[in-house]
Amino acid sequence: MHVVLYEADGGVARITINRPEKFNALNREVSLRLQEGLQRAESDPTVRCVVLTGKGKAFSAGQDLSELKGPLTEEIKRILPEQLNPIVTRLRSISKPVIAAVNGIAAGAAANIALCCDIVIAAESATFIQAFSKIGLIPDSGGTYMLPRLVGLQKAAALMMTADSVSATEAARMGMIYKAVPDDKLVFESELLADKLAKMPTKALYLTRRALDESMSAVNFETQLNNEARWQTEASATSDFSEGISAFLEKRPPIFRGE
Repeated sequence: MHVVLYEADGGVARITINRPEKFNALNREVSLRLQEGLQRAESDPTVRCVVLTGKGKAFSAGQDLSELKGPLTEEIKRILPEQLNPIVTRLRSISKPVIAAVNGIAAGAAANIALCCDIVIAAESATFIQAFSKIGLIPDSGGTYMLPRLVGLQKAAALMMTADSVSATEAARMGMIYKAVPDDKLVFESELLADKLAKMPTKALYLTRRALDESMSAVNFETQLNNEARWQTEASATSDFSEGISAFLEKRPPIFRGE
């Protein structure tokens, strides 16, 4: 059985964690296959949007703790640089927008993997939990960077220290995710969003992420204005920008090609 499924059509790559009997827990094979799937989507010029989701009732229960066989500290030292960090690094560097379609529980590292995607849409029955403190660990996989920037330092600290579960509806209300939708509408809504993004100017979307990431560490407003000018200049050199201008002047819908 393939622990990660990959399919691409219509400009959208769909990457699905496929260990439903283990609530899609992240073992070494899953993590390495996720890395490969993201690299495959990055390398495919026909792919202009990526959807990451889980098979069955869970998005992912997080790191598979049954995999910890050796000295625990050594295992953690191995897992982060080899398995988890490369996933979230790829999510923040891939040149195409990534949607997390959270179909069920997203716990621990998996919750933070979802938050590292550009847009998170979740089924109303889905939950997010920073489960690390329950086993004496700190949040990883980019969680301590992303969550406080999404919900604020106080809320992030409380969620991480208490390991309280957050419903998808509450996550949307507090700005942790884009939106929550009825369970039976998740696939439709995520595909609709993916199709929309796949038809947009791909490089401009990528540069938008770059500008947002830079804003998180910008020293001041002037620094970010300079960052915007740099990325805007790069965006203006694309064929999609030329098409957008032409379409606007000709009063027609633009046909972007991601170039």
